[in-house]
Amino acid sequence: MRIAIVGSAYPFRGGLAAFNERLAREFMSLGHEVRLYTFTVQYPTWLFPGKTQLRSGPPPADLDIQRTLHSIEPLSWWRTGRQLQHWEPDLVIAKFWLPVMGLSLGSVLYLAPKTARRLAILDNVIPHERRPGDKAFTRYFIRAVDGAVAMTAAVAEEWKRLTQKPLRLLFHPIYDHYGPAVSKQEACDALGLNPAYRYLLFFGLIRAYKGLDLLLEAWLAQRLYRFTDVKILIAGELYEPYDKYRPLLESPRAKETVLFHEGFVPDEQVKYYFCAADAVIQPYRSATQSGVTQIAYYFEKPMIVTRVGGLSEMVTDGETGFCCEPDSESLAEAIERLLETPSERFVQGLRAGKAKYSWRTFAEQIVSFGKGI
Repeated sequence: MRIAIVGSAYPFRGGLAAFNERLAREFMSLGHEVRLYTFTVQYPTWLFPGKTQLRSGPPPADLDIQRTLHSIEPLSWWRTGRQLQHWEPDLVIAKFWLPVMGLSLGSVLYLAPKTARRLAILDNVIPHERRPGDKAFTRYFIRAVDGAVAMTAAVAEEWKRLTQKPLRLLFHPIYDHYGPAVSKQEACDALGLNPAYRYLLFFGLIRAYKGLDLLLEAWLAQRLYRFTDVKILIAGELYEPYDKYRPLLESPRAKETVLFHEGFVPDEQVKYYFCAADAVIQPYRSATQSGVTQIAYYFEKPMIVTRVGGLSEMVTDGETGFCCEPDSESLAEAIERLLETPSERFVQGLRAGKAKYSWRTFAEQIVSFGKGI
């Protein structure tokens, strides 16, 4: 089978590109011919809140990546569609995460060969941060596909509220491309940390809906002062002004117990943060699913997640971590429970989850679904 994946890939950085490239490799391992069609421009500079959209280093030698698509240039949508018509894939997949991207991705899907099945893999249907035009862009994209794959029940319900088109509910596979785990000592040495401490990791881009302020407020609760061997480790790029977090980060307790490694974490550094950490905290105000959860599974780290979107679908309370409400008091209680619980309690559940969420199963199910619609 020929499979085209339309969306983010090298040279773009981040979870979207990592997902598409990892999925392409899994399809290839199953014997399919795969081509990725990615962006020349993904976000115009004036729309992008971070420092850079690109990663350094050479392109992956094992992947066929075509840079043809400009997210806001209609002529590039037509050119990409024409390339798909010439290549004649059997299945075209677009990963949908932001309504405005529905214009470019949807247009390419409309132009794909009529014989190809068109699938969406859904990160979100209803975005975390609403903008004018969201509904119109999303509906435009939905009309272009034959069906969709959701990775949480929460996203599946969003899809069903907008369309009756076929849907397959699967899961977010484990991110397993960051290399093997290293010892805590090695990880701490790489990051300049003291391995005598326990570290609770907040990882990823820092946006309002991810609730870093809730975590910091929780950590300042008096009930947690007794855990003198614990530090909060924040690793991620600010997509908001530092001043929003300044009062919390510069409080006396935070200055002593919170480490803020601001900036995008390249792939080769990810393993050090997760291997230095004793647990991962996702204090999100809203969510669908999160790749951070799947990295934590890969490195077998227990998690605290809030009961929003699909996060609690992925974490079994008391077995792979703890679930709580998205407020600072509930987070403080969950942190206290976690710090009082021996880490060995979570190992069996984390390893079971790691085995369950495999790329092979995910890729096989997509192919089966695509053939059947």
